[in-house]
Amino acid sequence: MLISYWHFSFTVADIQRSVDFYTNVIGMELVHTQEQQNEYTSRLVAYENAHLKVAQLSIGAMNQARSGHLLELVEYVNPHCEPTDTATCRPGSAHLAFQVDDIHTTYERMKSQGVRFKSPPNAITAGINKGGFTCYFLDPDDITLEIIQAPSRN
Repeated sequence: MLISYWHFSFTVADIQRSVDFYTNVIGMELVHTQEQQNEYTSRLVAYENAHLKVAQLSIGAMNQARSGHLLELVEYVNPHCEPTDTATCRPGSAHLAFQVDDIHTTYERMKSQGVRFKSPPNAITAGINKGGFTCYFLDPDDITLEIIQAPSRN
């Protein structure tokens, strides 16, 4: 029986660059870092002599899963692979959406920090979130992220 989520994970090229982005730009909190270079990890990821740098992040005000974190970032030191095409239309691509209270202010702040947005905030004009605003942007590894201001539900 499914109980909860444990975490979501993204593979990144440079763990410190990504931790800086997710904490200083997005506003997440760093919970834990570790390096994994052992038999268990090699079996888990199915790469001989795997060496991973891992960072776990949370959203302070949010009730986290039992793991204590929402997002896990992983840098593969070994094996080292080339980046993949992360275009949002490609099967297998994923994105993570963050809810914000004021999308326009958040957008301007993040844009001034050099964040690459796919568009300015868009009014949601159909569906369950009609009346809200949303937009996609990219992290340092071209992983698509989203900010959304939910509609008021009076």
